[in-house]
This record gives sequence, structure tokens and C-alpha cells, in this order.
Amino acid sequence: MALVNEHFLKLPDNYLFSDIAKKVNSFKVVHPRARIISLGIGDVTRPLPQASIEAMHRAVDELANAKTFRGYGPEQGYDFLIDAIIKHDYTSRGIQLTPAEVFISDGSKSDCGNIGDILRHDNSIGVTDPIYPVYIDSNVMCGRAGTLENGRWSNVTYIPCLSENNFIPQIPDHRIDIIYLCYPNNPTGMVISKDELKKWVNYALKNDTLILYDAAYEAYIQDSQIPHSIYEIKGAKKCAIEFRSFSKTAGFTGVRCGYTIVPKELTACTLTGERIPLNKLWNRRQCTKFNGTSYITQRGAAAIYTPEGKKQVKDIIDYYMTNARIMKKGFENIGCKIYGGENAPYLWLKTPNGISSWKFFEEMLYKANVVVTPGIGFGPSGEGYVRLTAFGKREDCEEAMQRLKQNMF
Repeated sequence: MALVNEHFLKLPDNYLFSDIAKKVNSFKVVHPRARIISLGIGDVTRPLPQASIEAMHRAVDELANAKTFRGYGPEQGYDFLIDAIIKHDYTSRGIQLTPAEVFISDGSKSDCGNIGDILRHDNSIGVTDPIYPVYIDSNVMCGRAGTLENGRWSNVTYIPCLSENNFIPQIPDHRIDIIYLCYPNNPTGMVISKDELKKWVNYALKNDTLILYDAAYEAYIQDSQIPHSIYEIKGAKKCAIEFRSFSKTAGFTGVRCGYTIVPKELTACTLTGERIPLNKLWNRRQCTKFNGTSYITQRGAAAIYTPEGKKQVKDIIDYYMTNARIMKKGFENIGCKIYGGENAPYLWLKTPNGISSWKFFEEMLYKANVVVTPGIGFGPSGEGYVRLTAFGKREDCEEAMQRLKQNMF
């Protein structure tokens, strides 16, 4: 008899975005003529950069020719993409990496969830709160999160990020084995300064803590003083893994491509105290469980580093950040408290009059036909907020603000 992984049964039956979809679909049944504008789910709407399209077309033609056909590629990724990543994303910022430290994948969500394969099930976890749900759920699935008690997991330390502390997470007063950081932050849209990030690196080095640093939205940083990579902080290679994505940078949400940096000097311990390089373990994991990102996809990703590709990506990011400014200004003009949207494509809106995030979600849906994401879905500290994304079409962002102003405020 086959037995299930019972840790999966600990997960709540409802998933945030599935719940949203159900509520929206129920609304559509009763109001079939309503035109709903979604500012909730973080999917992109702009087309792929033309440089990527052309590169992928050329790659398809190569695969159609026996002389240039390619079969299995390297599980770690092709050199042409890895070299471009190192040159443009790291060397340009004074960070030195070797090709063996870069692993191409089908997106940072996969790697954020799969990285736990190389870590023991009984490591303690720390997360900033609110937080991207994948960090928690992937640890629940392997038994690392403990049990759910009053909306919190017993083996997880929650580090509140609220307006009261300017959304700056405070260094824990005890040792934690693994800490998740995401900057620019999803869902709050806030960023972290070099001085604050240095505190986390120093904490990790002092406590032998592993930092899992999600930098999927770094391309949206507008402030030149904000770090794009944790490796801009001295010593971070000894304590941190960094995740990056092309999904929001270049519109690859449907194409799927990202990468993870695992420095060679990064180690973790066995129960006997032996230090083991995590780079070696992650490489072994990828070679066993992952067959590599497609050649066509990697050619498309590499094209964003060309002069034409860089300009086209900048235009895409500028488009979304203009959306963010429109929404932020609109909410500020009607007296709402709203955060983020300056160095990230996310905005974090405080619900008025202290109403719950789900209640405010329903009010926005029924009164203005606008969909947002309830903050409680991102953790206990998300209650009393909703998340908006800037990835919609310009005309939808403008119309949504007009509807909200006329029907709700």
C-alpha cells in the first residue's frame, strides 16, 4: 500500500489565488455584464521584448536544421546565458562569480520551493511577515514548518513588517537556521537599504544562518542607493543563496526562466559538524531532478542583455512603474495610506476604517468591479492591507482609479 506524504495534509485546503478566483467567478455569474479589472495577480500584460522574440525564432530555426540541432542541454544552463548574467548582473556591480555558481532554471518560484531538498527537515525557519506564500508552503510540504496554530506555524519565526516599524524587519533575538528575505518585497513593494541588509548578513555570519534571498524584482529598483544583490554586502557569499527571475523583468511569466546563485564558499553542516558545500549539493539535485531550461528559452533570455534588449526591457519596466505611480498618486489623492510602488511593481494599501482585508476585497469587487489581493493571504501581518500590482494595462489602471474614486471614496 502506498502511503501519502502526510505533511501535505497540513496545508490549508484553500490557496489564496484559488479563493480569489472562486469569489470572482461567483460575482461574474450574478453580474455577467460587469467588466472586471484585475489589479491583484502579478501576471504581466506587455509583450515579450522584440530582441527575445527574434532570438527565439532563430533558435527554433536552428532546431529545424540537422546541422545545428540540439538535444539535451546542460542541466546548469548554457554558457552563453550564464556568461551574460555574470557580466551584466554581477560584474557590473563589482561582484565576482564563476560560471559554476550560476544555475539556470524555469523560474525563481521553482527554485525557492526546491532549495529545501538539500536542507534537513528539522532546520528552524524565519520569515519576514507578510511574505510570499511559497516560502511557507514549501516548508510545510517537507515537515519543516511544524504545525499550524492560530494561523502561525510552530517552527517558523515571523518577523513583522508593518507601517509602525516602517516595514523594516528587526533582527531576531535568537538564532534561526534559515531566513527568507525578499527585496524588493512581494507583497509590500518596499525595499531594504545597504545598511539594513548588512545587519542581516552580519547576523547570518555570526549565527551560522543561511539566508535565502529572493531578488526577483531587482530590475524595478529606481533608487541608486538600494542594493540589487545581497552579494553587494561583504561576506554574503558565505551565508546566502540568491534567486533571480526573468518573469517580471522581461515578461517571461509564460516562457519560464530564472536563475539561482549558489556561491562555492557557502557551506552548511552535517550532524557531526562536517562543513558541506551547498553548491555541490544543489548541482547534484539539479542533475538528478531537472533536465535543464529549453535552449529556445535561454536564447530569448540572453537577448535581453544585448543593447536592443536592454532598451526594450527598460521600456517595459518604465511602463509598469508609470502604472504604479498613477495608482499610488490616485490613492494618496483620495486620502488612503499606500506604500511601495516606488522601487517595485507592487503597492500595499491600508484598508480604511480598520476593516479586514477580505471584506475590503469584496467591497472593491462589488462596488468598483476591481480585483485586488487580500493581505491576510500573505501572513498574519498582512491583515488590514490589500496588495495591488502595476502589471495591468495602462487604460485599466486609469479606469480602476476612476471607478474607485467615484464608487468607494
